[in-house]
Amino acid sequence: MTLKAVLFDFNGVIINDEPIHQQLIADILITENLRPNPPEFQKFCLGRTDRDCLRDLLTYRGRYVNDNYLKQLIYRKSIAYRQKIENLDKLPIYPALQDLLIKIRSAQLKIAIVSGAIREEIEMILNRIGIAEYFSLIVAGDEVSISKPDPEGYLLAVERLKQQYPELNLQASECLVIEDSLAGIEAGKRAGIPVVGVAHSYPFHILQRRANWVIDYLSDLDLDRVQEIYMKKSDNQKSPVS
Repeated sequence: MTLKAVLFDFNGVIINDEPIHQQLIADILITENLRPNPPEFQKFCLGRTDRDCLRDLLTYRGRYVNDNYLKQLIYRKSIAYRQKIENLDKLPIYPALQDLLIKIRSAQLKIAIVSGAIREEIEMILNRIGIAEYFSLIVAGDEVSISKPDPEGYLLAVERLKQQYPELNLQASECLVIEDSLAGIEAGKRAGIPVVGVAHSYPFHILQRRANWVIDYLSDLDLDRVQEIYMKKSDNQKSPVS
């Protein structure tokens, strides 16, 4: 078994925009005459689609939200997000991201994004910072029926990579997920993919209980070491049982 593909989360891994999302969710709650509660944002929103975040958060607060109104809220939030991003002189991209992407591509690994964010938002940011070319495909939040921690998004990414690169004969176990949220880590593991947790949104020790490996920063990811671990797993699987 070898490492063949790396699947990135987006918010909280590529771009540090969770504070923006938290403020926009808070603004929606205020318009609903509800007081924002930061722990609820972590519980209902980190790593999840806007659809599931808003539906579950408002339901938890005792509000009934029909599909049409939910679509209006998502659209309103998306417009506000684009405005905030466009007004930033410099996007809050995590340090060492491009260096890591270069290393992954140099190792001839496929790269994809699996995110709860809307595709339009993802593409807008990738194009603005000039890294869209690194990613073979995107599975966005508006393309899945249920968000993380359900593994649907990661399973869909593996399937699409298999279709796009049939010569790879790609298996989920030959991928690597990079995630910052508990929901995302669970989604990757439920899809049968080893997960690196990056301590951007949760403390290192919290992620240690969930992910296969944990790093403080993207620059800490030793790709050569990870590839060695995948190769050792392959050798162990081939060894006869004594």
